[in-house]
Amino acid sequence: MERALELARRGEGHVEPNPMVGAVVLDAAGVPVGEGWHAHFGGPHAEVMALKAAGARADGGTIVVTLEPCCHHGKTPPCTEAVLAAGIRRVVVGTVDPASHAAGRGLAQLKAAGLEVVDGVTEAQARKLIAPFAMLATEGRPWVIAKWAMSLDGHIATARGESRWISSEASRGMVHRLRGRVDAILVGIGTVLADDPLLTARPPGPRPLLRIVLDSTGRLPLESQLVRTARTHATLVAVGPSADAHRLTVLRDAGCEVWQATATTVAERAAELLQELGRRQLTNLLVEGGPTVLGTLFDAHLVDEVHAFVAPKIIGGLQAPAAVAGQGIARMENAPRLSIESIESLGDDCFIRGLVARQ
Repeated sequence: MERALELARRGEGHVEPNPMVGAVVLDAAGVPVGEGWHAHFGGPHAEVMALKAAGARADGGTIVVTLEPCCHHGKTPPCTEAVLAAGIRRVVVGTVDPASHAAGRGLAQLKAAGLEVVDGVTEAQARKLIAPFAMLATEGRPWVIAKWAMSLDGHIATARGESRWISSEASRGMVHRLRGRVDAILVGIGTVLADDPLLTARPPGPRPLLRIVLDSTGRLPLESQLVRTARTHATLVAVGPSADAHRLTVLRDAGCEVWQATATTVAERAAELLQELGRRQLTNLLVEGGPTVLGTLFDAHLVDEVHAFVAPKIIGGLQAPAAVAGQGIARMENAPRLSIESIESLGDDCFIRGLVARQ
């Protein structure tokens, strides 16, 4: 199963909105004879690839797969049919598929056919692997990754607004790789007005990247890099219900897509936007700031993962902005907590990646 999990991660950035899945086939004597992974959206699933690699040696053997084999027709035939046709006698699964059209049906079909089925093997790791897919399938929204770079004393810029560059070149390279595997990047209009970012992955990654600006009134400058490149790099301006109609026409004429929320509060509009992105089947959303946007999402419990780059620099000053604003918490016991997944050195920086623990 550990090998299957390792194989599955090779599909990251290529298979979404499908889940990453890996599989290993053992012959009747327990010897590995085939392995595979879901390599790209619309392509063969991991089980099919592993069974193809094993060939006739799969007969009477075992297939170990990170996720329950599908039993429905989608872009590909059901994997349960391939498992049965190969003569597999035992199926070992990491976790059940959380999607409503699956949810144990594949395992039930295999059991009904007389196969031995073992599920829940390294289930915690298997669930982490498909967490973005599960969020989209169950909550109808993308997995939200909050990213920021800050000084050792917690500031993202000086009191004068200078922020380039807090992080090291190695950290910035990591961010570009992250951008390359997500579906969209979200920033607030304050970040655009302060930094005029381009918000592209350099070099480009495997996924088309949607750039999103939260801009309640439609203030996004026409001379900004985002607008000037909107015809070649998809740009969505998310505005509020009271945004000026003429201004929105101007943005559309410049090549931007404009999406208008109906909710009146910022928090409600953010949640409404996430549901819209879910309807578009976006699986991973990277939020790069600023503090107001990050604070809004943390206050609304809509952040799932954190990527924090901590530079060995001291900025100081009461007016220097922190990474996360919003209302915050009144009692320490209510503070969002991270389950730390990794801590590593990038240049002089410390890169911390963690999952937000659900209360």
